[in-house]
Formats: sequence, structure tokens, C-alpha cells
Amino acid sequence: MIVAAPLRLWLVGCGNMAGAMLRRWIESGTVAPANVFVVNRHDRELPVGVRQGRTFPREPAPDLLLLGVKPQQLGEIDPLPAGEYPLISILAGVDLGTLHARFPGHPVVRAMPNLPVALGKGVVPLYGARVPGVDALMAPLGLVEWVASESLFDRAGTLSGCGPAFVYRFIDALAEGGIAMGLSADQARRLALATVEGAGLLAAQADVSPAMLADRVASPGGSTRQGLDVLDKEEALRRLLRETLAASERRTAEMAAEARK
Repeated sequence: MIVAAPLRLWLVGCGNMAGAMLRRWIESGTVAPANVFVVNRHDRELPVGVRQGRTFPREPAPDLLLLGVKPQQLGEIDPLPAGEYPLISILAGVDLGTLHARFPGHPVVRAMPNLPVALGKGVVPLYGARVPGVDALMAPLGLVEWVASESLFDRAGTLSGCGPAFVYRFIDALAEGGIAMGLSADQARRLALATVEGAGLLAAQADVSPAMLADRVASPGGSTRQGLDVLDKEEALRRLLRETLAASERRTAEMAAEARK
């Protein structure tokens, strides 16, 4: 792919994730709205200037096509216009073999972004063809990481892709704990959100591990240490998250098997 301005980008599907990526690309000036076309089953609210329709437009093929439908909709995608332009797939669990069989002749990159890409603070694991320009395209979305193997890619996608939902659950639980102590619901949620935001920013900038940061906060015999003792007892928190990620990983494998049928 020769990524030269203006980049012509087509999307098949534009749900929450693909829409977040597209909006960030447009906000960052990476892609111009007039050079984007979205093929979808029904009209969506898209950035001003982005075209959309039910079928591919009758014009030269794009520089890049993003597959943004749900994994189970892979078989519903119309034949792609002629050309050897690269594809980027954000279909969870759909492996390269399946994508190459469905779309022969196209270099394919798998990407597994998470929703904070909307703010330029996301995580985007990549695996597949080292297509020139993909790193530059993904850079405005946040941290970009090429992964060495497809099995590790799926695991990285489980961690970063599902991870925000688990963090949101933690924030909600932290706020609920504050409510149980007598704080108002609104105040407890504000405090929980600001606490997690600040802690995350500090951890990202620190030169020590999060575990060491936790120990720095927790004075021996203090209130933080007492709370950590609950989380650390029999590795309760670590065990819970291992089981949580394992459940998500199993579902990813099931979706991969379903896509191959």
C-alpha cells in the first residue's frame, strides 16, 4: 500500500469500534472525510463528509479497506472490487487463514483496537502482512504493538480489547464500595473515576512496576495495606483476572471456529 495524501479508505461496517477509529483518524487529519466510503446495511450517523451506501461505489479501488462488521457477518460481505489493496480486519477471532480464503489476493492485517482509540489513548495489537503505512495509520489511535504469532495476537487482543470493560467494572465496584460507606452515588463515582484516571496516568509515567507503586502507597500497618491484604489473600484478585481473561479467550477461540464453518 502506498500511503500518500490523500488516503482513500473504504469501510465495510462502521459500528462502535470502526466508528471510533474513523472519527479519530478524521480528527487527527490522517484521513479526509471526502476520501472515505462506508458500506453498511443501513445509514449511520457518520462524520460530516463521509459517504455511505449499501454497495461499493463505482470508482477506483481504495488504498485500504477496513473490515468492521461483526465476526458472524463475514459471510455476508459482498465480493470486493478488483484490486490487490490491503485489508485491515478488526473481526475478533477470525484468523488470517479464514480471511485469505474469503478474500484471496489481498494482503491482510489483523488489528484488535479497544474503545479508547476514540481519544487517541487506545491499544492496537497488529498481526499479519507488514503493509507499509499501517503503523502511521494506526499511530493516532494510541499504542501500536505488532505481535509475533497469531495465537499471541488473540491473547493480546483479549487483554487490551476486553480489558476496558473489566476496568469499567472495577471503577463501578470501587464507587459502589464508596456508596456502601455512606457517600452519595454521584460523589462516589466521581471519586472512583478520578482515582483510576490519575493512578493510570501515574503508572504509565512511572519508572517502576504497578506492584511497586502499590507498595509505595501502602505504609506498613496502614489502611491501604489492610485493603491490599484482602485483594492479595490467596491471590484473589490475580486469580479472578486470570479466570476472567481465560473465559474471554475461550470465547475468542469459539468465534474463530464459527467463522471457519
